[in-house]
Amino acid sequence: MVMTEVFDKLKSLQDILVKKYDLEKKIDEAPKQLGSQDELLERMKKEFISKNTEYEAVKAKVMQLRADLDDAVKSRESGEKSMDNITTHREYEALDKQIAEASSKEQDIRKELQKEEKTLADLNDNLKSYETMIKSQESDLNTSKSSLNKELDSYKSELAGLEKKEGKIAPDLDQEILFKFQRIIQRNTEGIVAVKNGVCTGCHMILPAQFANEVRKGESILFCPYCSRILFYEEAAEDEQESYFKLEDAGSLADLDDEENYDSDEEEDREEDTISEDGENEEVDDSEEGSEGEDDDSEDSGEEEDSES
Repeated sequence: MVMTEVFDKLKSLQDILVKKYDLEKKIDEAPKQLGSQDELLERMKKEFISKNTEYEAVKAKVMQLRADLDDAVKSRESGEKSMDNITTHREYEALDKQIAEASSKEQDIRKELQKEEKTLADLNDNLKSYETMIKSQESDLNTSKSSLNKELDSYKSELAGLEKKEGKIAPDLDQEILFKFQRIIQRNTEGIVAVKNGVCTGCHMILPAQFANEVRKGESILFCPYCSRILFYEEAAEDEQESYFKLEDAGSLADLDDEENYDSDEEEDREEDTISEDGENEEVDDSEEGSEGEDDDSEDSGEEEDSES
């Protein structure tokens, strides 16, 4: 298969895989959308059970208080009726004490009964409210489940179509490359990207010039050394073109050594020229000094001759 066909297949497969993995993720996470509703419903049911247990306990207490109140009332009424039949002061005192205790107990029971009956009424209202909320939450949850099931059916139908398209392309590709390609797309959503101006458009890193040239030739499948994506060459538009460092324009290390040697040779020549010029200048100075010495000697000898004469 020609490499251009391979790249075209990989590009087509990339679009398919991106959609496929996105759908698989949605199918995977779809039940989680109902998780909060399920949790809320379960929490409401637990609270309802707890409140109902409390309600039953208060209800039993209220029934017991009512029974105790009836006993206290009967005890007081019985004492009051017996007042007409007493004959001694001692009997009167005992009966009066019984009536007083029964009356006090009756009052205490009535107060506690009123308190508990109010609590029971509040709990009953709460239970009715919880029942209403639970029914509403169950209705919402059932509606959401129905909607989600339709959505999942749509996802699965679309996924089946994508897998069918994938099955037409994948067998023609090298399986090892296909495996790497799929792993890359799962992480980055892009498994094959262009190289423009020597730069990987996936990670925007400048590629080595020699490697970029290999990509440009398009003779084999090459992976970006930085982001591991599959690379293909794409000519950059004029407004995107930039001047990047190229190996073939830079020369080799040997060329750099030759230039350094050439520069050093020129410096040595300049130093020798300077030294030779300095030497010549020194010789000129010495000769001038010698001639001046000779002139001085001739002048001295002339003066001596004049004096002798």
